[in-house]
Amino acid sequence: MKLANKFTFVRIVIAPVFLLLYYIPIWTGLFPRLSMCIAIPLLIFGEFTDFLDGYYARKLNDVSDFGKLFDPFADVFLHLSSFVCYMSSYGVLVTGSDGNPVCSGYLIPALFILVMWREFGQNFLRMVAAKQGIAIGARKGGKVKTVVYIISSFYALFLETLVRFGAVPECFGILKMILTGLFVICIILSYASFIDYLIHFGKNLKSAQ
Repeated sequence: MKLANKFTFVRIVIAPVFLLLYYIPIWTGLFPRLSMCIAIPLLIFGEFTDFLDGYYARKLNDVSDFGKLFDPFADVFLHLSSFVCYMSSYGVLVTGSDGNPVCSGYLIPALFILVMWREFGQNFLRMVAAKQGIAIGARKGGKVKTVVYIISSFYALFLETLVRFGAVPECFGILKMILTGLFVICIILSYASFIDYLIHFGKNLKSAQ
């Protein structure tokens, strides 16, 4: 396996590890703070490998059609895994003075489903294009979408860290509303970029029918 693809593969390995680190305290009530101390740098490294695989692919002249497909697949695998986590929170184990959960999650399931539909549709387009001998690389709109995905992901992780360290501020509800706005922007950008891909590569779908 080429060095660039090895870095890409790291993201696929990190995704389930991150998910377990996030959910073990929710399932068991154990190690809520330690889980964040490990999960945050792990996710940072996972996202950094996205830069490393592209850097070494260009530096070593290892750009390949396989890499053009493997890289976005690993991105989606990691991002969807982290987004699944954000639909829950350790906060459901912590009740306020009124007996209600401090936090029940950060990502509305309906928004996650919209993200998932977009990513499945994009991967289907890539598979059809690959069958036609065309490897669809990332376009500018897709890259911008990915950046907003990452920003939203780390912001959600920041809020969850506040919960697990018992440092929930009074404005926590407002902070969650901001995050919901970020996820909505994710939806808008993801479908805008998908339309852009359809415009430029939709002919491959027609020729494959």
